[in-house]
Amino acid sequence: MSPPPGPPPTGSPESMAPPELRDGPPPAGSPPAPPPPGARGRDVAVLAGAVLARPDLWWTALGELRRMAPRLWWRSPPHLPLPDRRLWEFRMVTAYGRPDAVPARADVVSFLEWCRAASASSASRPAGRG
Repeated sequence: MSPPPGPPPTGSPESMAPPELRDGPPPAGSPPAPPPPGARGRDVAVLAGAVLARPDLWWTALGELRRMAPRLWWRSPPHLPLPDRRLWEFRMVTAYGRPDAVPARADVVSFLEWCRAASASSASRPAGRG
């Protein structure tokens, strides 16, 4: 059964996604959208400041950066493994209600601690389901 035609209901996860993500991912091989001027530097500064203050989270942060970086990130400017702008804005909308929000340092640390705990939890589970 297919969903009814028309826009998704207000408040649904689909209606909260940026318009370009509602219609599915961009075509394969298309370069990531450029960030708005100054936005990436501000976000990177907050994230780096939160992570640098917590050496115990450095490996977790690198793992999460690797997971969020677009494939073949080194082929397009700025030649850094930064998340796609559309993904970042969607994450900020779901967390803070605005695509231009800047994550709080405490939220960055909490997220990374959660990732580390989830990773440790999944690593300790047996491979089979019994």
